[in-house]
Amino acid sequence: MLRCAQQSLKTVIATAVAQNRQKAMSTASSRLDLEGIYPPIPTPFDDKEEIDYPALQRNIEKWSKIPFRGLTVHGSNGEYTFLTTDERIDMVKKVRSWLPKDKLIIAGAGCESTRCTIKMSERMAKVGADAVLVITPSYYKGGMTSEALTNHFVKVADASPVPVILYNVPKFTTIELTVEAILALAKHKNIIALKESSGNVAKIGHIVHWTKGEDFTVLAGSADHILQSHVIGASGGICALANVLGEEVCRLYELCRTGDITAATLLQQKLIGPNAAVTSKFGVPGLKFAMEQFGYYGGDPRSPLLPLAKEKQSLLLSLFQEDQFLK
Repeated sequence: MLRCAQQSLKTVIATAVAQNRQKAMSTASSRLDLEGIYPPIPTPFDDKEEIDYPALQRNIEKWSKIPFRGLTVHGSNGEYTFLTTDERIDMVKKVRSWLPKDKLIIAGAGCESTRCTIKMSERMAKVGADAVLVITPSYYKGGMTSEALTNHFVKVADASPVPVILYNVPKFTTIELTVEAILALAKHKNIIALKESSGNVAKIGHIVHWTKGEDFTVLAGSADHILQSHVIGASGGICALANVLGEEVCRLYELCRTGDITAATLLQQKLIGPNAAVTSKFGVPGLKFAMEQFGYYGGDPRSPLLPLAKEKQSLLLSLFQEDQFLK
């Protein structure tokens, strides 16, 4: 019975993609070359919790000097769930005006409904996004079956004027986009990549292997496994740590790309502690505090998130000091 159920799901997913595959409306004549490192940039706020655009511009100017492939705006570290629709659109528009034209903008366009996600994708494209990052809807978790999620992503990809990047981040959504669903969605002409933030390197390997003929890119979702993910076929990453140690994360990827595995291994090991500090241990408040230590404007998160507590600040600093990233 289990085999029958699995086969039925596989058939449903394959049929949904096949029926919509030819409807993609991407304006690009070829797929974007996404290979490289992208920081998912935080949203800076002033003391009234308004977006601090002068501070953002200064951050953009610093990031522009680092060999990133581009920036991700409104990823999980951007507190996009706390922003209004107009704030999300306006921020992408401003970032595009400040960022060099040779650097890509991946804009988070995910919403809970398919309809809103489509509208957000269309608006992001109009203000300069090169691709949209679409997270799995999760509020009605019980109804988010592989069939429902596949239907969602196919409809978004059909309508989006720019390519779609799938975003799997079960830590926040508690929804796991299955390998089977990803493989089916990778066949869609306007779904070009996956940001895999589960931390499951074996899953990345399976996806890379089974999408070899699909011109499909897999990006690691954290800097603590750039090396492992590259060895198994990933093409870079969207990594929170790149916001503060951008040069180091880019250097790690370049060492991987050029085959200097010994040096890459040493650097990968050094980045484990700092990466944990700005992700699993202290989250967005920790990342924003860390930015202040490296000459960026971090500021406080928007309520209800709280700033990093004093007692945690010393712990975060120690994780950077252990490997001489801070004195």
